[in-house]
Amino acid sequence: MTSTASDTSTATGTATERDLITARHLINGEWLGGADTERMNPARPGELAALSPSGTAADVDAAITAATAAQPAWAALPAPARGTILMAAGNLLLDRQTAIAEDLVREEGKTLAEAKGEVKRASDVLRFFGSLGWAATGEVLPSGLPDTTVTTRREPLGVVGLITPWNFPIAIPAWKAAPALISGNAVVIKPAELTPLSATHLARALQDAGLPAGVFNVVHGKGRVVGDALARDPRIAGLSFTGSTNVGLGLQEILNARRARVQLEMGGKNGVLVLDDADPRKAARVVAAGAFGLTGQACTATSRVYVTPGIREEFLAALTEEAAQYTPDDEVEGAKMGAVVSRQQFEQNRAAVRTAVERGATLLHGSYDGGTDAGFRFPAAVLTGLPFDDAAVTEEIFGPVVAVLEVPDYEAGLAAINDSRYGLTAGICTDSLALATDFAARAQAGVIKVNRPTAGLDLNVPFGGVKDSSTNTFREQGKSALDFFTWGKTVYTGV
Repeated sequence: MTSTASDTSTATGTATERDLITARHLINGEWLGGADTERMNPARPGELAALSPSGTAADVDAAITAATAAQPAWAALPAPARGTILMAAGNLLLDRQTAIAEDLVREEGKTLAEAKGEVKRASDVLRFFGSLGWAATGEVLPSGLPDTTVTTRREPLGVVGLITPWNFPIAIPAWKAAPALISGNAVVIKPAELTPLSATHLARALQDAGLPAGVFNVVHGKGRVVGDALARDPRIAGLSFTGSTNVGLGLQEILNARRARVQLEMGGKNGVLVLDDADPRKAARVVAAGAFGLTGQACTATSRVYVTPGIREEFLAALTEEAAQYTPDDEVEGAKMGAVVSRQQFEQNRAAVRTAVERGATLLHGSYDGGTDAGFRFPAAVLTGLPFDDAAVTEEIFGPVVAVLEVPDYEAGLAAINDSRYGLTAGICTDSLALATDFAARAQAGVIKVNRPTAGLDLNVPFGGVKDSSTNTFREQGKSALDFFTWGKTVYTGV
């Protein structure tokens, strides 16, 4: 089999023209593998959305072998030529935006508008890093020696592994792969099992743009098989992972044991502090967008809110009204939420809300009843009346669920924000420049938002967290992303 498309479809056709796309491994430029893993549509659980192969350690070995052979020639290609290919791939994603977005909706549950936005983001990422092929990457420094010039260079690591999650199944692969490729590395990527089609579209765009065979390889399959093989192979010089904290820390142990480079972006339990001087309706819109947008399925989503007494009642009333606007329905134009990704995630959301209520919480909006036969659509949930150490306040749920707690003042709220094992994003809603500035300085998170939702980040700025949210070494996105995929060299030249 040499095509990712089914016999009745093309990679750029519309959903009505397509029967089904089958994802395949991409190894050394060839589409390989069977189609033994079924993926059902989370919005319509009885509908088959995709098929993909179950990769083996042998598949990983073949992909790494291909990448190892292809990498030297790719690194030797001038950076502007590499950049041209990335920019062309970004343009192809944009040309195919609707078809890709329809597949993304079908396999992941997003609304069509959100899926189109994610494809656009992936396109922008490829074009941004492609443009860096024309940017300077080193420095000329003065030397204390006569007739001597000192320069610095950035060299590619070689072959790198990428393990990506299901919640942004084309954007995250793009923002990991693009800096790796523009730096001269070859890539082996293991996409999320739940979303094989999105990674297939990215691979097709790179291939169609002229990327040489073996430079970008895809192996589908289970993390404990494919991911483990990637992490343990001595030819993988670095591995970038986005996913759960427990899995990430396990991978870190493997990579550290052989002194390979590792980059982890993991969980979050992101807090927002709402102060008395904030506009309650504006603050409610900010919190709702961060908590319920993207169906709450983002590591940067708002999941806990601390509000001071003077604004509490007005804020809760406004937040409840906002939550009602986030009704999950992927078939309604303008809907703000789609289905959650799977039955497992649906049940996890439902259990989190139900057990919180059983422990004494008040559910101001939402429900944890209802079946799943009609789709895994989970309504926005607002919880109050919880103690600060309740599991709904401390543990990541990864759904459209937010807990609201009262704090007496700013200092108590800041302390509550920082009292977490996670430190990815944090926000504050206030009209005080002094308190906003203090919060930015003292909040223990990698990204700080003032009067803005915790979710969402520009592609040209560094992204990453602290504590159990990240290795807190190398940042993703922006020019900072190049640091992980390269190593520095200092060169003395005498005349």
